[in-house]
Amino acid sequence: MMERLIRWALNRIPRPVLQRLAGWAVPLAGVLYKGRGVECPVCGARYRKFMPYGYVRPRANALCPRCLSLERHRLLWLYLSRETDLLRTLPRTLHIAPEVCILRHLKPCFAAHPDRYLTADLESPLADLHFDVQQIPLADASVGAVICNHLLEHVADDRRALRELHRILRPGGWGILLSPVDLGRESTYEDDTVTDPAERTRIFGQYDHRRIYGRDYAERLREAGFDVDDIDYAAALTDAERRRYALPEDHIYVVRKK
Repeated sequence: MMERLIRWALNRIPRPVLQRLAGWAVPLAGVLYKGRGVECPVCGARYRKFMPYGYVRPRANALCPRCLSLERHRLLWLYLSRETDLLRTLPRTLHIAPEVCILRHLKPCFAAHPDRYLTADLESPLADLHFDVQQIPLADASVGAVICNHLLEHVADDRRALRELHRILRPGGWGILLSPVDLGRESTYEDDTVTDPAERTRIFGQYDHRRIYGRDYAERLREAGFDVDDIDYAAALTDAERRRYALPEDHIYVVRKK
């Protein structure tokens, strides 16, 4: 029942409305998941299991009822908090398509320097700035860090967007640019003639996706001028951590600008 309800909401309710509703509706549903089988590293909440989530075939044990983190957000937060100096040095950071679970932790960290934490999205009510990532209205070399999670698969011209991200990043700056990558696929598949939402869902896995990235994703980032580290971060954690946090097999893609 919960799987069907979540799938219906994801596919029928406009995203800005859904983002507002989820803040109270999901935690309310979380009372059904009380327990201690899993733990969210983002908010610290524990449940017997996480809620299901997915547009087509909902994934079990995916969504934290308290902070709304998904598997990829939990992996990202572990990497940010354990492996980077972001929370200590507070570089001017551009967070594109900000996830509420990550935003709620980062914003207070920058409270003494609010001008150093910029959130941006095309339409999300959570963002401070609203623009198309293919044409970013920021100056060259104006930010020290970029966080962009599961956005590029939605963008019409992802190569143009990547060039824009490279342009605004200062020399020596870094970023984490995550996208769903099918590691079983050698090269990225895209077809701009596919515009029907149902057909996009069938081919790309979601109604608003435009491509499926393959193992050439890191090379696509390099084409924009970045140095790239392709890190299988979940594999570096213990089996117990992967189970407790319900982590994906996704890789972390860290980019740097010379």
